[in-house]
Amino acid sequence: MKKLLLVGLVLVFALVAAAQVVITVAAGAVGTELELARIAAQLYMDENPGVTVRVLDTPDMVQDRLGLYLQFFEARSPEVDVYQIDVIWPGDLAEHFVDLYEYGAAEVVDMHFPAIVENNTVDGRLIGIPWFTDAGLLYYRTDLLEKYGLDVPQTWEELEEYARIIQQGERATNPDFWGFVWQGNAYEGLTCDALEWIAANDGGTIISPDGVITIANQNAAEAIQMAAGWVGSISPFGVLAMAEEESRAVWQAGNAAFMRNWPYAYSLGMADDSVIKDKFDVAPLPAGKSGAGAATLGGWQLAVSKYSRNPEIAADVALFLASYDMQKMRAVDASYNPTIMDLYFDEDVLAATPFFGTLYDVFINAVARPSTISSPNYNQVSTLFFQAVHSVLQGRTDAVSALEELALDLEDLTGFEAIFDF
Repeated sequence: MKKLLLVGLVLVFALVAAAQVVITVAAGAVGTELELARIAAQLYMDENPGVTVRVLDTPDMVQDRLGLYLQFFEARSPEVDVYQIDVIWPGDLAEHFVDLYEYGAAEVVDMHFPAIVENNTVDGRLIGIPWFTDAGLLYYRTDLLEKYGLDVPQTWEELEEYARIIQQGERATNPDFWGFVWQGNAYEGLTCDALEWIAANDGGTIISPDGVITIANQNAAEAIQMAAGWVGSISPFGVLAMAEEESRAVWQAGNAAFMRNWPYAYSLGMADDSVIKDKFDVAPLPAGKSGAGAATLGGWQLAVSKYSRNPEIAADVALFLASYDMQKMRAVDASYNPTIMDLYFDEDVLAATPFFGTLYDVFINAVARPSTISSPNYNQVSTLFFQAVHSVLQGRTDAVSALEELALDLEDLTGFEAIFDF
């Protein structure tokens, strides 16, 4: 009798295991991304006990993450059901994802910023549901600006001047102190940073929306050469190997006056164990010749693989993760920018992250990278661009020469015409 009972229990457990659907989500791990995704996954499982949601840690560097995704796609692998995709990828990767309009997205899509929905729509198909948006910001030490009698810099020239003043003063007691840290490694983050310098200096956006290669111009060259002058002066030589987390580490240790980064760094800097808690604030990035600052549009979406064994459940998971309540949790707990418009007027969100209200215009007017016009070649376009910029930052070439060569390379790659304005 005991043997029969044991066999029966084994069969029951086997049937339960077989009935359990496993959905794997490929997510990021910058800041608290991974932890937040796992919390949301657990909440989904609490409501849906027949589903197990696994959150897969993927590389922080955008190019590395894309390389991993392409391996799954080439194998038509069903191992990953939901992919966290960059705002620049829908056009390049559309063929690998289902149309979320066929899985309930039409009922919720109007809650999100229309421009992001449009970005995620390819040939009428909704490739990804918006999850969080981003735009570059200037982080500054309020205590040090007060100490040295300085205001928030309004131009890049002022930032350079103020960074030197504060750095010189702080070095008396902290030899590891620097004026300004940012993302200078040769990867997509440098494309974002450099586009901000160039657009603010009235140098265009690499390739215009109508398909003209505009990067070879004097204003763009001046902006990049300006940044090259920061390396080793107000920024450490190590900035050339920094991504988001490396620059944040310097900043959050109290070793920088200014930092360029995304909104996620705000809540981490305000954590109880942060040495700069309540000693900093954020502002729009400084202006150049254009008279206004420019912030590169970032952000991530959730897309469902067409190779998934359970696309309906995978889509339900994606829509849950990107829902009002989950986006609110991420905004309140970790200052991730919602893509749902009403959350920018939510009292709890604004209490936790006040700049979501004051810098709302920065987020909705951010400068887009030329991913749509250059699709499906954007990754190669960006790689050529950040490699050219990196060579200038390293001092291996001058900006004019680098941008002239870049424009010719982009002509060969895209077939678009380049204009030269030096």
